[in-house]
Amino acid sequence: MTNPHDPYGQQQPYGLQPYQPPQQYYAQPYGALRPPDQGMAVASLVCSLIGLVMCFPAILGIVFGHIALSKAKRGQAGGQGMAQAGLVVGYVVTGLWLVPLILWFVFVVLAIGAAGVS
Repeated sequence: MTNPHDPYGQQQPYGLQPYQPPQQYYAQPYGALRPPDQGMAVASLVCSLIGLVMCFPAILGIVFGHIALSKAKRGQAGGQGMAQAGLVVGYVVTGLWLVPLILWFVFVVLAIGAAGVS
């Protein structure tokens, strides 16, 4: 309860105030305000680049890239550019792997159909 005649509340006896350490303000460099880069974005780019040698890691790069990009857009982590690069490389590499695979599949189906094997 506060006294209506004393708007400042009860004060410490003899004018003593509890000790409060002085506030210190430090200058932050410009880059310190953004969130740190995200491991998922790095994993996306690395997996997508490894996908140049074998196909499956490029698919993982696409998955990691979408996860990293969504976290970066929500502001939970940095690395938005790296996630976008991982996505682009992953989709291109996956497309480069799918074109010969589809052509091989069509060739096998046509070869089986032409041979009359049933």
